[in-house]
Amino acid sequence: MFAQANWVCLLLAALLIAIPASGTRYQANWESLDARPLPTWYDEAKFGIFVHWGVFSVPGFESEWFWWHWQGQNPPDPKCVKYMLDNYPPGFSYPDFAPQFHAQFFDPDDWADIFEASGAKYVVLTAKHHEGFTTWPSSYSWNWNSVDTGPHRDLVGDLAEAVRNRSLHYGLYNSLYEWFNPLYLADKKNNFTTQDFVLKKLLPELYDMVLSYKPELIWSDGDWEAPDTYWNSTEFLAWLYNDSPVKDVIVTNDRWGAGCYCKHGGYYNCADKYTPGELPKHKWEKCQSVDTQSWGYRRTMRLSELMDLPSIVQDLVQTVAMGGNYLLNVGPTPDGMIPPVFEERLRGIGAWLEVNGEAIYSSKPWRLQTENATVPVWYTSKYSSVFAVFMTKPTVYTFHLSEPITAESTTVSGVEPIAAESTTVSGVEPITAESTTVSGVEPIAAESTTVSGVEPIAAESTTVSGVEPIAAESTTVSGVEPIAAESTTVSGVEPIAAESTTVSGVEPIAAESTTVSGVEPIAAESTTVSGVEPIAAESTTVSGVEPIAAESTTVSGVEPIAAESTTVSGVEPIAAESTTV
Repeated sequence: MFAQANWVCLLLAALLIAIPASGTRYQANWESLDARPLPTWYDEAKFGIFVHWGVFSVPGFESEWFWWHWQGQNPPDPKCVKYMLDNYPPGFSYPDFAPQFHAQFFDPDDWADIFEASGAKYVVLTAKHHEGFTTWPSSYSWNWNSVDTGPHRDLVGDLAEAVRNRSLHYGLYNSLYEWFNPLYLADKKNNFTTQDFVLKKLLPELYDMVLSYKPELIWSDGDWEAPDTYWNSTEFLAWLYNDSPVKDVIVTNDRWGAGCYCKHGGYYNCADKYTPGELPKHKWEKCQSVDTQSWGYRRTMRLSELMDLPSIVQDLVQTVAMGGNYLLNVGPTPDGMIPPVFEERLRGIGAWLEVNGEAIYSSKPWRLQTENATVPVWYTSKYSSVFAVFMTKPTVYTFHLSEPITAESTTVSGVEPIAAESTTVSGVEPITAESTTVSGVEPIAAESTTVSGVEPIAAESTTVSGVEPIAAESTTVSGVEPIAAESTTVSGVEPIAAESTTVSGVEPIAAESTTVSGVEPIAAESTTVSGVEPIAAESTTVSGVEPIAAESTTVSGVEPIAAESTTVSGVEPIAAESTTV
């Protein structure tokens, strides 16, 4: 009776007329609800962690659907039946697993540290899966929640505090239906013409969950057996968007009733592990699990069944390039530990994002998402910057990018390999183009130069800092190591040399149309040098040295980078228009 009274109060509160901070009041219909803009934090976050944890973690067999496979489907899964016969006494029921859900080693701060180290910006925990067990003290789930039995603690609340202390967004997964709830089964038997389960269990619990924990994301599931009108989804979402304490920040997915997938809601999940074939017009999310066979913990999982780190990175990059968010799942053990192999994967992707995160966070899909180049390339963009991510190293020392286009005003910074417009380079690491400003790179080369295996060289009208070898026109230099090209401005370097220059006793110098092999540095046009080892200049062919490149230059064996009027930093792979690398 008390629960029903509370429910009436909550329902009245949901019907009160109030004006949200945005000034827009959403009506309880899909046309109005679908017009609500998605809070910006979600699209900027890009990467989140999914956590499937519940009583299903105790048997840890097959998947989180163990109870259904054992006693729900017809016929039962013989593997699940055999597992119970071999390991548990006769008469052992699924609820008997709950007291074994101890979570005695659960440390929410340890979990939050791992999630933060992964580079994730939001975390989604199962508040209630299809088994109906809540990981918080729901008064509508008496004796079937984590406080009344099992851990005897509020798992949702404990993790919420730890996650938010690290400035991560916090979301909750909630299944609409419950496999064996008598109220739900009665409504189902009535072909969903009655709503006892919805009015007495589901909706009161949802309101209570939102008011108690103020999640910034609700990941709804278990909706497919009945239409949204049975679940009263539009009424709940109208309250959530208009009057709830999280109305301005809450994000929801699309699982609110049969037929809602990829059609209604906040962002779209469409299906588990959804991968679109073309750029979707609506914000979407791919949920993926490190354990490819299950979302929950499995005792029998094998290494070959887990996603390795390169596969996870590739999945993340492709998802973000196609405009999606990536929600990566791990299943903790019933005693509250994240298996070390899962932790290793999460920390590994965090290390990758620490270097390459600029190409991921707050990025937008570029005009072209991927290019079928010699090696797979995926593009993202941010403001005037374009990022290209190469998924594999080339099997040969030549590959081609045709889509990115560079201009004279292109700026490239903070990267190792860089290439110029229509540039082909062989055996080098870093390279730049005409009128390009580059900082934080080692090598730079000259106009119309073909070079293989050389180290440092600079281009026409190029400003370069922090390099060793570079030189200017009509300069006489002795006792230096490297040398560079015509009309070059260089600061912070050691060696210099140029047109019509005589140098003796130095290592690197070269003249026009000179062929040199086995050298390191390079110098200027029409230079006479004696007693030196390395040499190179305009229209010079050099081999056996390390880096060089410029406009209309041929380069191979580099990682590539640069784009139209683009500032690129912190990424390895990016290249220029019609660039062969």
